[in-house]
Order: sequence, then structure tokens, then C-alpha cells
Amino acid sequence: MSPNRTATTTHAIREKIQNAEESISQLASKYHINPKTVHKWKRRESVEDLKCGRRPGQGSVLSEVDEAIIVETRRKSLLPLDDLYDLLSPQIATLTRSNLHRCLQRHNLSRLSELLPAEEKAATKTFKTYEPGFLHIDTAQINLGQDKWYLFVAIDRATRYVYLELHDNKRMETARDFLEHTRAHYPFKIEKILTDNGIEFSYNPLPDSKKPKDKEHPFAALCKARQIEHRTTLVKHPWTNGMVEAMNKKVKANTTKRFHYNNADELKAHLFYYLLNYNFNLKLRAIGRKTPFETILQWYDKKPDIFVVNPNQLNVGLNN
Repeated sequence: MSPNRTATTTHAIREKIQNAEESISQLASKYHINPKTVHKWKRRESVEDLKCGRRPGQGSVLSEVDEAIIVETRRKSLLPLDDLYDLLSPQIATLTRSNLHRCLQRHNLSRLSELLPAEEKAATKTFKTYEPGFLHIDTAQINLGQDKWYLFVAIDRATRYVYLELHDNKRMETARDFLEHTRAHYPFKIEKILTDNGIEFSYNPLPDSKKPKDKEHPFAALCKARQIEHRTTLVKHPWTNGMVEAMNKKVKANTTKRFHYNNADELKAHLFYYLLNYNFNLKLRAIGRKTPFETILQWYDKKPDIFVVNPNQLNVGLNN
């Protein structure tokens, strides 16, 4: 191996220095080099340059435990880099955006698009811009032991602000009550709602011969009474309500997929704290690196006429 291009000595000179009996100052004068260079090669056993860069296992401030936490959280939550950094930085004191990115690269997790299931990649689409008041609503089944529970989730398209409830059924009346609670919770007027064609939201999946002729669906009736436009996805195309579908997966990934709950009350308590963190602490790339609540406040300053109450009075909670 030849010495690097900036070296002031050759392999032959280095060998002569190592074998010479003259003093360091005499050798420095003889070869027209710095005495420190003579001293360095006097101490070396080889005439080869040392390799540059950090040694294996050195240089990273992240421990193995830190990296394991990062890897598992990325795989479970599928959060973008900035959102992942905001989530983990309070738990990992040495975390920076740079070493987080390098950690993801080391574990082949830096490209979020490659981690998504195939059906989600195909369904990825930019949403049309709306003012606050367009909600996506959906349900998701959760199994606690032998019992089935149902998560009702609403997310506002403009602010990404979320409201959710946990119920032991998903009957029409439960969906209607959830909508009423959702209306009371959001500080702005709800103008539009998008749901799938589940029987809790619509009679659409029923054949014409079985659709009630003399009564309206409770959920649709409440929408009409509150002057809310109720839209539904195409039948058998639930992915067209992708925003709330993604939110369902995110909630489950951070609760039931990671933790054990002895009963529904424990899950409700955890959901409450998850909701607080999501709405008030988590900065989302989709809304300009702001929290959902910060986005609501910005809209309140910009268009206060679409609000029914001051959002600073907002209370966050789950059904009891």
C-alpha cells in the first residue's frame, strides 16, 4: 500500500527513521520534516498508514437498546423521520435527527415507502385541501381475550385532530351517538363526513328488497338533522377512506399490538393518554410539522367564523 497523497514521508524514509540511531531533531533536519512526524514513525511498528474513520463498534452514541427501540417503533408505527424523532427524543437523550436517520439506514428502514404493505402503496393519494370540518369516520375491531370491542375513530382532514371512543358493539345507535359526541367535541362546525358502507353507517350494503322503506338510517338521519353532508365510499372499496384507516392502524400499533390489557378500562385509560399525546404533542409532517391542536389554533386565527367555540376551551377525553 502506498502512502497517502499528503504524506511527507515514503515507506523507505519511514523504515530508515525506525532503524536510525540519530536523535529526533537530527532526523527531522536530515529529512526536512516535522520532529512530531519523526516521533510518530519512531513509535510505529509498521510503515503503513493507519485506516481512517471510526473502528467497528465505536463512534455511535446510540446504544444497542436505543437502536432496538428505534427499529421496533419504526416497524410498528410507520412514522416519517421527523415524526419518529419527535416521538422518541424524550425517551432517548442522545438522539438527534442525523443519528436517527443513520440508524434507520443501518437497519434498511430509511425508506418508509418500502415498509408499507402493497395495497397501501397502491392506495397512496394526495387528499384535496379542505377547511376544518370534513371528518373521516370508521370503526376497527379490537380483541381483548375472548371479547370483541370496537374502536370508533374520527379524524379531521385539515387539522388531523382525532376523536375516538371504545364500545362493546357497533350498532347503528352506537354510531349515531358517537357522531353526536364527536360534534360536541370538535370546536368547529362539521360540514362533511366520509364513512365506509358498514351497516352502522348506512343501509347501502343491503339489497333493495331488504332496505327499510319507512325509516331512515339513524346515522344518516342525524347527519340530515345537523345539516351535515354524509358521503360514503364506493361499496367494497374501503381503502378510499384511507386517512382514517391509517389512523386506526396507528392507534392499534401503539396500543393493542404492543401491550397487554386485563380489561377494557385499562385499554380506555391508555387510549386516553395516547390521544392526548397525538393531538397535543406529536408534530405531523402532513400539516407542516405542527401538532393537530396547533393547526386548529392557526385556523381559528385565520377563519374564526367556522368555529362554534374557542378551541382553547377544548377538553379531550374518552367515553366512560
